[in-house]
Amino acid sequence: MYNFNLLDASAAQGGGGMSLIVMLLVYGVFFAALYFIFFRPQNKKKKKEAEMRKNAQVGDEITTIGGICGRIVAVKDESESVIIETGSDKSKLRVKRWAIGSVDTVHEDDA
Repeated sequence: MYNFNLLDASAAQGGGGMSLIVMLLVYGVFFAALYFIFFRPQNKKKKKEAEMRKNAQVGDEITTIGGICGRIVAVKDESESVIIETGSDKSKLRVKRWAIGSVDTVHEDDA
């Protein structure tokens, strides 16, 4: 039979403090890795897209997030929108800046 007493129990719990620290370090490394793998690149991408939308100017060819392609003919800063001209019939649409999916015009300063 095994003889279990209080001295053995306290000795077994003595090493528990160190394993708690190791476990917290493992969780810390895990969450740091998640941040650098998932959240940081996503934030960089959002900043790049916001900069692209802010720098859209008259004459740029754009594609909206809805798939509409056109050329910017006017910029309305007070309402955060742009007027685009689509197709050969010169129809115009007003689109909010947040709806710009991509600017297809390459500028010299971007290269």
